[in-house]
Amino acid sequence: MAFFSGGASRRTTTTVTAPDPAPTGAVMDSAHVGDIVGALGTIGRNDTLAGRSRWQRFRMLLAILGPGLIVMVGDNDAGGVATYATAGQNYGMALVWTLLLLIPVLYVNQEMVVRLGAVAGVGHARLIFARFGKFWGAFSVGDLFLVNALTIITEFIGVSMALGYFGLPKSISVPLAAVLLFAVVAGGSFRRWERFLFGLIAINIVMFPLAFMVHPSVSESAKGLIPSFPGGLNSTLLLLIVSIVGTTVAPWQLFFQQSNIVDKRITPRWIRYERIDLWVGIVVVMLGAVAIMAAAAFGLAGTDAVGNFTDAGAVAGALHDHLGPTVGALFAILLLDASLIGANAVGLATTYALGDTVGKRHSLHWKISEAPVFYLGYALLLAVAAAVSFSPDHVLGLLTQGVQALAGVLLPSATVFLVLLCNDKAVLGPWVNTARQNIVAGVIVWSLVLLSLALTAATFFPELSTASLQLFFGVGVLVGLLGGGVIVLARNRGERRAAERTAAELGGLDPDQIEELESTPLSRAERRTIREQDRDSWRTPALETLERPAFSPLRLGGMIALRGYLAIAVILVGVKIFQSITG
Repeated sequence: MAFFSGGASRRTTTTVTAPDPAPTGAVMDSAHVGDIVGALGTIGRNDTLAGRSRWQRFRMLLAILGPGLIVMVGDNDAGGVATYATAGQNYGMALVWTLLLLIPVLYVNQEMVVRLGAVAGVGHARLIFARFGKFWGAFSVGDLFLVNALTIITEFIGVSMALGYFGLPKSISVPLAAVLLFAVVAGGSFRRWERFLFGLIAINIVMFPLAFMVHPSVSESAKGLIPSFPGGLNSTLLLLIVSIVGTTVAPWQLFFQQSNIVDKRITPRWIRYERIDLWVGIVVVMLGAVAIMAAAAFGLAGTDAVGNFTDAGAVAGALHDHLGPTVGALFAILLLDASLIGANAVGLATTYALGDTVGKRHSLHWKISEAPVFYLGYALLLAVAAAVSFSPDHVLGLLTQGVQALAGVLLPSATVFLVLLCNDKAVLGPWVNTARQNIVAGVIVWSLVLLSLALTAATFFPELSTASLQLFFGVGVLVGLLGGGVIVLARNRGERRAAERTAAELGGLDPDQIEELESTPLSRAERRTIREQDRDSWRTPALETLERPAFSPLRLGGMIALRGYLAIAVILVGVKIFQSITG
């Protein structure tokens, strides 16, 4: 039996370190084919769940665990810590409701990525270029490279602040972190890298004593679950809400998790376990976000720091002054840990996408000599970000929040591409989105667009009242419902035309007979059996053999309008940050 679970007392019966000689289907890199070699065990390439005991299935789940957990914990990076601390220090627990609303957004977005990675066997950037062409691919990857580069700068800012709390100067802490991050990735072992990340994730346990030591109020925290806008719905609060969205559901997550699933060699038969992995990650990231918010809200309550957030390092110092060195040290450790995990994940998301874009090897299974472009890109990214992190402190503090806001503004565009890919039958076959999944995804995209539009309006017209913005959201919801109805009608019309074409090809049959034939009733058990048999073995064919989907004039116009608006929104976020810097 090829499967085994890792452990000190167990010896492996089969160790597969060399990848298969040639990729299959759409897979680009031969290192992406073979056994699943995870931090907590190995699953043979041809292993299945058939005949396994519950204990063996659990060990298989442990072997799968990784991409979902890492991408979610990477969410609580330096920017995340700063953003949640801002919410807690300036508004108490009043914005906890934003986290609750983001749980379905997290799952829906990342679950679509899970299917794309496992079924297609290629990264997100590769699919966008292959299915939408160089023009849209360049836009998508360009967004990613810009935001990711800025994000990694914030991670080094977090490292310098955290280690600065313990007296280590930036001139030592930042270069040391950069060398460590590169050394972990460049070892040529996926398992070693994943085990290192699991070690960092384990340090997140400090969030529990941290939250306990600030003496949180359960009733006060529970009140935060009810949506409210403390101080009124203005551009400052909207910028913070968009930042919370951007740090909790960031575009880099889509690229990282899909590529990491591919790199771990997870195939369709393990999607069910990867979904569990994702839920584990969501639970951890939500607990961490609430703990950070509570640490700032309750730990600094009654001090002059309330309402005056500057940066995460200052929060650690204020906690030290108010509650003692232990609380301050725990917050600094959490910030350092978050920064290292975030820098690693965001950096890999970028270089995975670089490999997809230029068609070069991009896997943690390769050594430096075997994939020089992949590792050189990662090293340059770390080096540039580390250098920029030596900019003046007041600029860096505002840059941290600005990056999260940019991520939130650009998220609708990334989600649109994601939804289009998950409706592409040539790519996903039986794994395409269901009608229910598309409805939920559509609601998410439109909600993000409305939030971005509101931030734009509040930046242009700072005198807008809370009532005006609430009216805007109400109208936006109505427009979304009408637009959804139009899309459903257009889809039904398209299906009817397809039925008419099929009827004509079969010799002039009645289109109603074709639609009836396609919807032949089957029992639930029959449908499930057929679906599972088809799904577990279905993989995306070689992408160059697939005909590229054509954009309808309506879809093309909508995409161009979205891109144009987002370009304006990005500029306006920059204006808002510049205004904050200049006072």
